[in-house]
Amino acid sequence: MSLILCIETATSVCSVALIKNGFTIAHKSVNDGYAHSERLAVFIQELMASVSVELNDLDAVAVSGGPGSYTGLRIGVSTAKGISWSLDKPLIAIPTLKSMAAGAAAKLKETGELDGSLLCPLIDARRMEVYSAFFDASLNEVKPVEAIILSESSFVDTLDQQTVWFFGDGMSKSKSFLASHPNARFLDEYSISACDLQQPVEHAFEEGRFEHIGLYEPFYFKEFVAGKGSVAPTNS
Repeated sequence: MSLILCIETATSVCSVALIKNGFTIAHKSVNDGYAHSERLAVFIQELMASVSVELNDLDAVAVSGGPGSYTGLRIGVSTAKGISWSLDKPLIAIPTLKSMAAGAAAKLKETGELDGSLLCPLIDARRMEVYSAFFDASLNEVKPVEAIILSESSFVDTLDQQTVWFFGDGMSKSKSFLASHPNARFLDEYSISACDLQQPVEHAFEEGRFEHIGLYEPFYFKEFVAGKGSVAPTNS
């Protein structure tokens, strides 16, 4: 038996979900341009109230751990750590690209389109750059996280070998480079959500794969370096 609060703030989407025994029982999401600091705490309160449970009823708190928005990750992880610390609940962190792959895989299995294809979640990393990784249908990592500057040769070595599904908020700017390849597929209806954490979080909870609350930091991939008069990027 498990009741886990899941937090997703790695992109412009602010999303929370409650996972009970491996199934999503409630969720809230909005995509309104990095308003996580205003939305997240309210969303969590509303979510818990909607199913009449208290934070102390939780068995764990889970968070999407990056890569993604520096500010979004910082807010999500800080909130998750605060709840875990104050209530003495385990903290679970799932790589954002893996949780995205889990969410996309669930959709493609419903339609029977997954087959032997690879999954390539794409997170917008500003300008013509995206964060990417490749997973098989069982969510095994085939290629690790990379920051890719999009070009005509992007992902061609993998696409030449097999079909790849692309999805995420970095997909739209990737289409012009990838759409002509016969093995490229695009999951247009996908949107990142805390619900994506459902499967990997449940597995982590069952296996006792918890983070050290005091030491855990999100995986920014690229360090934010502030110069004079600069502010933290909203998506880097």
